[in-house]
Amino acid sequence: MTINQIIKRTLERLKRENKQITPEFYREAFCKEAKAAGIIVEDCNQVQKHTSKLDKSLQDELKQYRVKSLNELITYFVAKLNRTNPAESNSQNTALNTLLKRILQTIASMHNAELSALSTKSIKDLDLVTNANQIEKIKDNWVVFLTSYDDSFLDILKPYGKVNKHDIKNTLENLKMDSKTAGNVGDYQNLALLFVSSFVPSIASSVNEELAELSQEIRENPQSLNTQAMMSSIKEAIKLRISIDKAHIKKMLSALDSVLEKLSIQILALIDRTDHSGKEISNIKKNLENLEIGENDDFKSAHKKLYTIASSLEEETKLLGFELKEHNKEVSEMENKIKALEKELTIAKKASREDALTKLYNKRALDEFLEIREGEFKRYKKPYSVVFFDIDLFKIVNDTYGHDAGDIVLKGFAQVFKKLARNVDIVGRYGGEEFLAILSETDHKGAQVFAEKVRAKLEISRFIHEGRKLKVTISGGIAYREEFPSIKQMMKSADDKLYQAKENGRNQIVQ
Repeated sequence: MTINQIIKRTLERLKRENKQITPEFYREAFCKEAKAAGIIVEDCNQVQKHTSKLDKSLQDELKQYRVKSLNELITYFVAKLNRTNPAESNSQNTALNTLLKRILQTIASMHNAELSALSTKSIKDLDLVTNANQIEKIKDNWVVFLTSYDDSFLDILKPYGKVNKHDIKNTLENLKMDSKTAGNVGDYQNLALLFVSSFVPSIASSVNEELAELSQEIRENPQSLNTQAMMSSIKEAIKLRISIDKAHIKKMLSALDSVLEKLSIQILALIDRTDHSGKEISNIKKNLENLEIGENDDFKSAHKKLYTIASSLEEETKLLGFELKEHNKEVSEMENKIKALEKELTIAKKASREDALTKLYNKRALDEFLEIREGEFKRYKKPYSVVFFDIDLFKIVNDTYGHDAGDIVLKGFAQVFKKLARNVDIVGRYGGEEFLAILSETDHKGAQVFAEKVRAKLEISRFIHEGRKLKVTISGGIAYREEFPSIKQMMKSADDKLYQAKENGRNQIVQ
């Protein structure tokens, strides 16, 4: 493999991992690809070359810090040298911490809600830092923001002047927008709605993907209607919409022909031995004879087949009633069999103890386990606790991204839930987005530890749906059996505390 191929794979890796092409990220990705290709690159082994000369204690300490580059190695030794003078090091750390807070306070005042929220949160998190891992977590939040930030929304200003994404103030000061221009924007928005409505097929039941994409583009940027490229796209879109309607009509006529042909054959077979005609069928035939249609050959074909069926029905109908009675008898027998199967299915569903979506225990199974734990508590004084969990703002996930995304979140949380539970614990889906944990031989404190583990794990988890990273949180309520006179009061208390957690701002556990 050549160096050019490794470079190409390196760029593909950065794009796949959604990382910017910075020197640090590029070097790390390049060395991974070179190692995978079996090519030894001297620059990728500089850290190992230098650290191999150190004593074992320093090498072990460096492994804990996961030093990957010479810059990180130098930073490590600078920090270690600073620690040799504790007073100076503490003073420097205090000064750096104060400087960092002032920088974050400045960023928080910028005109970007997402950036301000992250800065404010980082200031609060800095006050709680007790170890390097917490600082790493704050840094990771900023890396995520940096790699996912999208400033393409500023492109909407391009029709009014030059957009400088590095100086928003300068951009706004040089925009050329007068009252006439503002009126045109409103006109474009009205035109955008009109064009989008024209793209919807009037007969076909679904919208073509190309039409949907063009509609979205016009909604997001109505001013693009003033461009020649957009006008050409709209002309092609209208032609496509008409083509879709025509294709749908042809498909419906084809299906009608097929149905009529089969119906004609079946009815002719049923009345094969009849020799009398019915007055009502004669009227149908006359109506069909008087029916006037256009020049469309497909409709003519359908008319001809209907007329053939009416003529056949007019010739022989007497035996039809007898045949239908026989069929009704068979249908009745079939209905009885179906009812019996439905009854068996209902019984089988009641016997099921597994939730079909999450593969956890369902409510029926959870109620059975609660009865068992309650019996052990009353007979042997075995303690237990329960924790109600509820996924925060789950309806918004469904409304925004669809029920498929909601199902992914439910299944993802179920995996987290089951993984953190002990073998003696019972966890399941109580209904909707609500889950229940029955913690055997666990007091209030132990239940709190478990609930916090689940909450913290979900807070840092991400669920992927159609390329999007979905972030959700949970709230929980805890109840300890020995604190209540009955199981009913215990369950009500846990549910009330879950509601309290929601009212207090969500993403928290109330005990």
